[in-house]
Amino acid sequence: MSKSRHTSETPATHWLRQQNIPFGEHPYDYVDHGGAREAARQLGVPPHQVAKTLIMEDEQGRPLIVIMHGDCEVSTKNLARQTGAKKIGPCAPDTAQRHSGYQVGGTSPFATRKRMPVWYEDTLMTYPEIYVNGGRRGYLIRIAPDVLSRALGARPVHVALERDDGRE
Repeated sequence: MSKSRHTSETPATHWLRQQNIPFGEHPYDYVDHGGAREAARQLGVPPHQVAKTLIMEDEQGRPLIVIMHGDCEVSTKNLARQTGAKKIGPCAPDTAQRHSGYQVGGTSPFATRKRMPVWYEDTLMTYPEIYVNGGRRGYLIRIAPDVLSRALGARPVHVALERDDGRE
């Protein structure tokens, strides 16, 4: 990836700069339905080190954010159990966009429109750095994983389901 490739400010990067949180910028060519696996392939990093940001909701429609390895799914049953909810499922794309302020495929956990509780897969902490969406499609930022708990108050869960079908 060319270092001269221009990236513009997003609400997420603006917020990170305001908080003096260091991050690296990693633009890539967005591919519809390519997800974290495609981003990882283009950036030359393991898909397990790329974290996707998912907007979900509980049985009462209250939104929450889940940050998960790019090559895993979320066990919603385990997530509900570990967060104290009765049931959790993904939001419809338009609902997710309304809660986050970001277009699906470009959702960042930082500077969301609505303040939501944040949960992260605890095994993300095994990496010195992770890649999360920077607030638009085709744009990841590299951060230390402890930023999730320090800056967002995110809490760990163990809800990853390995995927073996090659899809995101």
